[in-house]
Parts: sequence; C-alpha cells; structure tokens
Amino acid sequence: MLLFSETHCRENLFPFTLTRHSADIRTGIFTTREKWELAAELFPGLHLPTDLPANIIPGPDFFKAIADHGFEKALKQEILFRVINYPWDIPAINGWAIQQDLELVKMLRQSQPLSSNIRLIGDPEHIFIEEGAVADHCYLNTTQGPIYIGKNVELMEGVMLRGPVTIGEGSVIKMGATIYGATTIGPGCIIGGEVKNSVLFSFSNKAHEGYIGDAVIGSWCNLGAGTSCSNIRNTATPVKVWNMSQHCFMEAGLKCGLIMGDYSRCGINTSFNTGTVVGVCANIFQSGSLQPKYIPSFSWGSDTGIRYEPEKAISDINNWMLFKNRSMTQQETE
Repeated sequence: MLLFSETHCRENLFPFTLTRHSADIRTGIFTTREKWELAAELFPGLHLPTDLPANIIPGPDFFKAIADHGFEKALKQEILFRVINYPWDIPAINGWAIQQDLELVKMLRQSQPLSSNIRLIGDPEHIFIEEGAVADHCYLNTTQGPIYIGKNVELMEGVMLRGPVTIGEGSVIKMGATIYGATTIGPGCIIGGEVKNSVLFSFSNKAHEGYIGDAVIGSWCNLGAGTSCSNIRNTATPVKVWNMSQHCFMEAGLKCGLIMGDYSRCGINTSFNTGTVVGVCANIFQSGSLQPKYIPSFSWGSDTGIRYEPEKAISDINNWMLFKNRSMTQQETE
C-alpha cells in the first residue's frame, strides 16, 4: 500500500484538497496516486519511501531513476518530475504530464485502430484510442503533442482536438467543440464550446458554447450555457489569485483562468474574472457583470452573503449525480 504525505502542500492546494487528498489531484491522464500505482505494477522492483510527497508529479524516467539509484538520488534529477504547489501549477505542467502518462499507457496495452473517417494532421503514432471509444468525422492534430482518447469516449462529429489532449473514460465531446492543448478532460465529463490548456477532474460539465482557458475545474461542477472565463489581464501583467489558506492574493503568472472547487455550479452567461477562485458547493447565478475574484464555499449567488445550506447542497448534488446514474457516498457526504 502506498502512503502519501501532504502536510507540506495541502492547504496551498485549496479548494481542491478541501474534498480530496493531494495525491488524488489529476494531471495528464491520471491522478498522482494512479501514476504511482501504475509504477508499482510496471516496475516491480521499485523501492519507495514510507511517505511519498503527494505533490510530486512523476514520469516513467523518474520511476526508472528510482529503480536504478533509489528515491533520494532520483529526487536530485529535477528534470524527471514536476511539482505542484498551487492550483495554477496544474495547467502549467499538464502538457508535460499528458506526454509522460501516455508513455505509461503504451507500456500496458496497444491503441485501437484509427477510423478512416478521422481527418488527421500529424503522426498517427501520437494518438492512442482505448476500447469502446467512438470517434468519427473529427479533426485531430498531433503536431504539438499527443492525443489520448479513453475507454467509451464519444467524440461527436466536427470535434477538433489539438494535442496534447486527453479525454477521460466515458466523456462526451459535443459537436463542433474546440479543444486546444494542453487540456485534460477527466472521466465522465460533457464538453462543448472552446477549452484551452485546462484540467477538468471528473464528472463535470461544460456542455455549451463559451470559453475557458488556463482553468482548473473540480469534480461534479456544471458551467451553464455561455459561461466564459478571462485568463489574461487587459494590461498583460501578472494575474493575482486568492490563496484560500493564507488569505491573500498571490501572483500566478501571466495567465490564469477559473479555479473552481468540487460540486460548484454557475448559471447561464456567467462571466468569471481573470484568476477567479470558487470554493466547493457554490451555487452561482448572478450574471450581467464579472464575478468577484473570490467566491467562498457554500455561497448562494456570488456576493449575496446568503449561505447555501449544507443539507440542500447535498440534496441538489444528488439530483445532479442522478443524471449520470450515481449518488453521493457516505464518505462524500461527510
């Protein structure tokens, strides 16, 4: 059994670690925990420390270095792994993580054949398609990075993917959607409109037109039709993002879009400011102007000061889960 340490990073990764362990954050194709579990399967002689740092994002060359030289010596080769300290680090390293994870997948199995109806730009060897995926009359471009299409994914006609991109198991990409690298769509998502350099964890929907870029969206979120987020300031100066644990704004680089915690939702035509942070279980429905830069957990509206009562929030979450034939577990409720 693998054990992960997160005391050094957990609070700075809010809002995503309010509802999950740091090791269960998704970058590339897999969560960090899943990457290490695959390594244990692929490299049976791997000797690992008692507590793995949960915010280290590994790749196959890092695993090989550990097998050859041990964990501590491998840590000195910083080019072989990445570290996430803040939420905006997730999209920043995602292109690298997609390529690393795809190498792990290729060690385990072979891709399904590419449909003759797909219009391809680039090398077909950089596309991996799992069993049950449906992808016809789409446009796939691998000149900038690979494309991974998970099990039972449906790419509707007219979808355009420009790698590096990964589409997780059971997700549906709707007609004419445009997805640029480096983007991860996690399992069970529904995506339409335009997405660029973003990570959606699992079971979240951005099903309609609108734009998100350099964003991180948690699990079981829903973005109403026409929702868009800014990812760069009009002055082209560094974006300042609210740090939930330190209660201050921090610089996050020149680009940072929406950061939204699990179970949060917004109504149609919602416009999010550059680097907006939304907590968990927020129900955002005011429109007509940019949202505040920070929307706390369990907000009802955005700046109404009214609390989304936990009992109603849990009931509403269950209603949303029923759309995907699921329900909240006791652990999720707690």
